[in-house]
Amino acid sequence: MTADERIARTFARAGATGTLHAVDIDDPGRSLELAPDEPVVMASVFKLAVLAQLFRASDAGELDLRERVVVVGDELGLTGISQLRDPVEMSLRDLAQSMMTVSDCSAADAVFDRLGEAAINANLRRLGLEATVVDGCCRDMFAAAGAGLLPRTTARDMTRLLTAIWRDAAAAPAACAEMRRVLGLQVWPHRLASGFPSDAIHVSGKTGTWPGIRNEVGVVEYADGGRYAVAVFTTTERQAATAPEIDHAIGTAGRIAVDALRRG
Repeated sequence: MTADERIARTFARAGATGTLHAVDIDDPGRSLELAPDEPVVMASVFKLAVLAQLFRASDAGELDLRERVVVVGDELGLTGISQLRDPVEMSLRDLAQSMMTVSDCSAADAVFDRLGEAAINANLRRLGLEATVVDGCCRDMFAAAGAGLLPRTTARDMTRLLTAIWRDAAAAPAACAEMRRVLGLQVWPHRLASGFPSDAIHVSGKTGTWPGIRNEVGVVEYADGGRYAVAVFTTTERQAATAPEIDHAIGTAGRIAVDALRRG
């Protein structure tokens, strides 16, 4: 059985369907895929596009990452400022860190508002992500979910964005290093990272969750220098808030893909 067949069976056993793209960051010609160009809903994975534009804008002198913003929690998300009772003042870079590490929706909306939807999408085009569209922030997703108006992408586009960040092509080298640092601080170990339970392997990433949707995109780094961008998007008819079998399947699928790449 081929690796992509094993991945498809892994998703099926968990009661989900999925798409996947995995690529060797230092040898982009080596990849493994399962429906990598099928359009998928990003959910909170869209915050990676926001992060990329924030640091591009900083490089261009369009904003100062130390700029202070007052944010009021809106209770849309379950983490971070979203659930705080009182207004919070934070810098743009600290808001971005909360947006990525705990998927803070209020922080994400504040950064999104500072950048603007047009600039975020223009940066995606600049990086060659032709299939990715960010057509709103968290509050828009919650308001328009019934109409299906959510940010969308493909697994291949997301590994392209991750590769640009890891190869210092998404912004200046120092900015890309900071993005890598922030992505490495994500607190959720139950999806992609679950497939790599070793202190010798570092997993950076961003999850995305919506009823019936569980995603993660990230980079797996080995002590021998191997670096692999992985994007996994899954859907299921079940609307449960928790789905540990699908979370685990994301990690298993990622491990099958990376192992295949490492075997050459």
